[in-house]
Amino acid sequence: MTTEFVDVIIVGSGISGISAACHLNARCKDRSFAILEGRAALGGTWDLFKYPGIRSDSDMHTLGFSFKPWTHEKSIADAPAILDYLHETIREHGIEKAIRYNHRVKQIAWDSGDARWTVTIDRGDETITMSCAMLHMCTGYYSYTDPYVPEFAGRENFKGPVFHPQFWPEDLDYQGKNAIIIGSGATAVTIVPAMAGSGVGHVTMLQRSPTYYVTRPAKDRFANTLRKILPERIAYNITRFKNIFMQQFFYNSTQHNPAKNRERLLDAVTKELPDGYDVKTHFTPRYNPWEQRLCLVPDSDMFTAIKSGKAEVVTDVIDHFTADGIMLKSGKALKADIIVSATGLKMEIMSGVKILVDGVETRIGDTFSYKGCMYSNIPNLISSFGYSNASWTLKADLISEYVCRLLGHMAASGKPIVVARPEGVGESEEGMMNLTSGYVQRAKGLVPKQGNVDPWIVHHNYTADKKLMRYGALEDGALRFEMPHTRSSGSTSETMAIAAE
Repeated sequence: MTTEFVDVIIVGSGISGISAACHLNARCKDRSFAILEGRAALGGTWDLFKYPGIRSDSDMHTLGFSFKPWTHEKSIADAPAILDYLHETIREHGIEKAIRYNHRVKQIAWDSGDARWTVTIDRGDETITMSCAMLHMCTGYYSYTDPYVPEFAGRENFKGPVFHPQFWPEDLDYQGKNAIIIGSGATAVTIVPAMAGSGVGHVTMLQRSPTYYVTRPAKDRFANTLRKILPERIAYNITRFKNIFMQQFFYNSTQHNPAKNRERLLDAVTKELPDGYDVKTHFTPRYNPWEQRLCLVPDSDMFTAIKSGKAEVVTDVIDHFTADGIMLKSGKALKADIIVSATGLKMEIMSGVKILVDGVETRIGDTFSYKGCMYSNIPNLISSFGYSNASWTLKADLISEYVCRLLGHMAASGKPIVVARPEGVGESEEGMMNLTSGYVQRAKGLVPKQGNVDPWIVHHNYTADKKLMRYGALEDGALRFEMPHTRSSGSTSETMAIAAE
C-alpha cells in the first residue's frame, strides 16, 4: 500500500491544532495538510472534561484566536460556549474536511535522506502510516488517559464513588449528597461552586495548602460596550490588547514587588469572605504570587458558595479514607457520599509519542527547547506550547504564524530541512515553565531543558515573543536550513554529518 503524503501533518484538533490549520489555510495555500485527532471529536480539553461548571480560567479575548473575534457576552466562558466557538471557526475557515478523527499517533520517524516524517497511526482496528515534510504537534501538555492521583491509604474502604474529574461519571447523581473535592487548583475552584449551586447537600474543598485567587466579572463590560459602538473586529482587537497589557503588567508587578502584591491579593480575598474567616489558614499561600498559577473566581462564585454555607474549605492532610469519608492528620473526620480527587494532571509532551530520528530513539527530556516551539536536533518538528502566566492561545497563535514563516523560507531557499542546533548552550537552572507547581516538578526530566542564552530561553512574555516570532531573523545561527543528507556509518545520536551541497 502506498503511504499517503501531505506537506504538513497537524496532530490534535484542540485550540492549538485549529489555530495551526487556520493559519496554514490562510497563509500557505499551496501546502496540503491533514489534522490527526486521536479522539472522536474536536476541542481537546473542552470536549474531554465533563465536570460541573467547566469553564475557561482566563478571558476569552486572549484565549480566543487572534483572527476570530470572541463575541459571546461572557468573557469567562463555559465549555459548551468554547466548543461552539471552535466549531464555528473550522466552518468559517473550511477546515472540517482536513480533520481525521480516531487517528491516534503512536510513533513518528524522521529520515534525513528523504527529508520526511513517517507517522504510524492507530486507527481503531488497523495501523496505518502517513508521511509529511513538516510535523506540527498540537497535543497539549498533559496525559488524556492518566491524570495524577496520589496513593490514599484506605481508599478501598470508602463505600461511595472516588474518581478524578478527568473521568467524571456522566450519570453521577449528587443531589442532596455530601461531596469532598480534594485539591485547591482551577478544577476544584470550578467544581465547588458549580455543585453548591446545583443541588449538592454540602461540598468541602480539602486542601493541603492554599492558593491565590483573583475575582473578576464573568462579563467584560468594556468589551460588551465596545461591540455596540465599533465594528466587531476592531472592538475585539482593542479588548485583546487591553487584556494582554493588563496580564503582563500584573505579572511583572508580582515579580518586581511580590510582597506588596501578596498583600493586595490577600486583602481582596478577605473582603470576599465572611467576617472573622480564618484567611491565614485557608487562603494564605506559602509561596509568592505567580510562583504557581493564580486561580480565577468569576463573579465571586466560590466565595458566594462559602457564604451560603453550602461549601467550606478545610486545610489539612489526609491520614486515610474511611467507609464514610476521610480521616485527617489533625484527627478531624470529614463525612462524604462522593470523593473527587482534583489532584492535578500528569504532564506529557506530545502525548508520549515514540520519536525516532534516523533510526535513533529520541527523548524530549534530553533536548533543549528552541523559542519554546522546537526541540534541539529534531528536524522539521514544531510543538505548540502555551504560556504558564497568560492565555495558552497567545503563544499557540504565534507558533502557528511561525510555522508559515518557516515553510515560506524553506521554499524560497530550496532547503527542505530546518533544525535547531544547540552549540555552546548550557542548561539553565530555571525550567521552561517557571512554576513551582506539583505537576511541573513531577515532570522534571520529561520536558525539554531550557538553555542559558537566547534563543534557547523561554520568555513567557507575549510582547517579546511577538517580536521574536513574527519579525526575528529565521537564520539566527542556531536554526539551520539544510539539504537532505544521510548519517555517516559510524555516527549514533550525535549531530549528523551533512553532505556537501
